[in-house]
Amino acid sequence: MRITLIGAGRVANHLALVLEKKHRIVQVFSRDKQNAQNLADRVNAEAINQIEQLNRQTDLVIIAVSDQAISELIKNVSQYVPDSLIVHTSGSTSLSVLTESHLRAGVFYPLQTFSFEREVNWSDTPLFVEATNTQDLNVLTELANELSDCVYQYSSKQRQTLHLAAVFACNFSNYCYDMAKQIVDAESVDFNLLFPLIMETANKATQNDPQKMQTGPAMRGDQNILSKHRNLLINAHRADLENIYKIMSDGIFNTHHSK
Repeated sequence: MRITLIGAGRVANHLALVLEKKHRIVQVFSRDKQNAQNLADRVNAEAINQIEQLNRQTDLVIIAVSDQAISELIKNVSQYVPDSLIVHTSGSTSLSVLTESHLRAGVFYPLQTFSFEREVNWSDTPLFVEATNTQDLNVLTELANELSDCVYQYSSKQRQTLHLAAVFACNFSNYCYDMAKQIVDAESVDFNLLFPLIMETANKATQNDPQKMQTGPAMRGDQNILSKHRNLLINAHRADLENIYKIMSDGIFNTHHSK
């Protein structure tokens, strides 16, 4: 399959590198020509920074850019590759954003966190596909099966709900790690000491019902410890963290003591 990537960020990089193993990456587009060139060089593709340079012979165009850029891009991309299947990789953007401008449209969404510094284990990364017609859905499903053992045909509504949950499970939890590191760094305490706790918490949450695995002072309703923790943050002039601590503690307490 002849594939063009619109975008040269983290998702585009990881997709291009894995797809290049079995398919031909024809072009990489980015408004920043150097970014396009950097990725294109890695997959033997042509780097372009003008939409009108798109190759009409491309079978599949993958739009891997920020959510807010998709709706404007599809209007321009569609006119230069009118016969190609065009998909986006967003978890929170509806398929209809593409179908408003293009007949053959779809979604190719990997439920994963991407970083330039880390490899992705594609075999256990869930991939979600959606398309406007059965033939294209089959094409995307087959392509997804080449990458992952976990392929699902989800609607836009299902995918958007999953993406919201992913923000809590990934982005918010990572910010909790960030806050934890800020707290220990302020007292020259080694953040590495929390690693076994972080790993055990993740293992319990993935092997059991997370609600049943909840522990800590808020779950117990230990107001003495909760007050001590909040005072520590207030005395450290971290009213921002104290506010988050209270909101999350209240949420935990209400979940386990409202019945």
